[in-house]
Amino acid sequence: MQIRSVDLVILIGYLIAIVTFGCLVGLFRKRGGADEGKSYFLAGRSLKWPIIGLALFSTNISTVHLVSLAEEGYKNGLAYGNFEWMAPFTLIILSLFFAPFYIRSNVATLPDFLERRYSKASRNWLACLSIISAIFIHIGFSLYAGAIVLKVLFGLPLMTSIAGIAMLTGLYTMIGGLTAVVLTESIQTIVLLTGAILLTGIALFKAGGWSGLTASVDPHMFSILRPKGDPSGLPWYSIMLGYPIIGIWYWCTEQTIVQRVLGAKDEQHARVGPLFTGFLKILPVFILVLPGLIAKALIAQGKLPAVEKSADVYSVMITHLLPVGIAGIVAAALVAALMGAVSGALNSAATLFSYDLYRQIRPNSTDRQLVRVGRIVTIVAMLTAILWAPFLGRYPTIFQGINAAIC
Repeated sequence: MQIRSVDLVILIGYLIAIVTFGCLVGLFRKRGGADEGKSYFLAGRSLKWPIIGLALFSTNISTVHLVSLAEEGYKNGLAYGNFEWMAPFTLIILSLFFAPFYIRSNVATLPDFLERRYSKASRNWLACLSIISAIFIHIGFSLYAGAIVLKVLFGLPLMTSIAGIAMLTGLYTMIGGLTAVVLTESIQTIVLLTGAILLTGIALFKAGGWSGLTASVDPHMFSILRPKGDPSGLPWYSIMLGYPIIGIWYWCTEQTIVQRVLGAKDEQHARVGPLFTGFLKILPVFILVLPGLIAKALIAQGKLPAVEKSADVYSVMITHLLPVGIAGIVAAALVAALMGAVSGALNSAATLFSYDLYRQIRPNSTDRQLVRVGRIVTIVAMLTAILWAPFLGRYPTIFQGINAAIC
């Protein structure tokens, strides 16, 4: 076990607090009546823009990002920061064009929108594709990345970490529905940003500030736009031509992300929420990608031990650079990022199956039955992701793996 006892207490305390909070939200959620399904799956369409913005950010920035963006920073510099700085443009598209259509159509899911716009076949296709995406991409990669961190910090076996976090997150997601998910995500975003900013600031200080950093690494590593044949495998034209395709799919038409917008109080909140997320997406290059580059400088300066695996960079920085107490906060931020992404994807899979598949089989099912089915799907999705996650170590880096899967 690498982390100190005080930090371990902070982490366990955070886990207990966030799971308890999520369960309490579910217990006090409005039950019964004709709108129970909307209350569970769409938070009663009561979400305001700050909650939507924070929840969108939390669902997107999972442990995959904390671990893999630092890994990319360590290996390839700031090149993969393009994925973060291109996101605000697609969030503007969501705000200006997609969100108004969704809200005015009064749909519960995006496959529902496709059926109204095109046909039932397109609805079924997108529903199945989105459920697969939620389980195998959002949940699977998040659990695997989180397990790597917990293994380095606490020496926990991969499967123990994967199963433990999945069951804790599944518990409050199953009880509380979307309301519990977005409220816990909002808290987790604040914890995540606090932890990431603390680690970046302390690491940069120990590297001798910006001048110490630039003097210790190749200047090419600071370049965002790379030429053809660059070792990062990410030339500038692949970003300009390729990112808009996967970016618009991810931010504008992917159920796990857009579900927060569908739960908005009105069209105005549905449009402002994504814009708020767009502002937040400016930060990850500085607090998630840059730490990997700082770690490279610290290793070159002899202030940080060399890492055997590049995926361990973030964990090594936590255990070697942070003082007692701060390490616990950053460890909590990692777990917060993991739980935020997993809970959002679990709720999305439950909503899709209940509304888009089960309701076709049983069109007269009540809202209470839909909620019950949604909870069963949450359990099945969680167990499937637990079995799938250990197989994701085959990719060169986690971030490259998740983008390959998305493409």
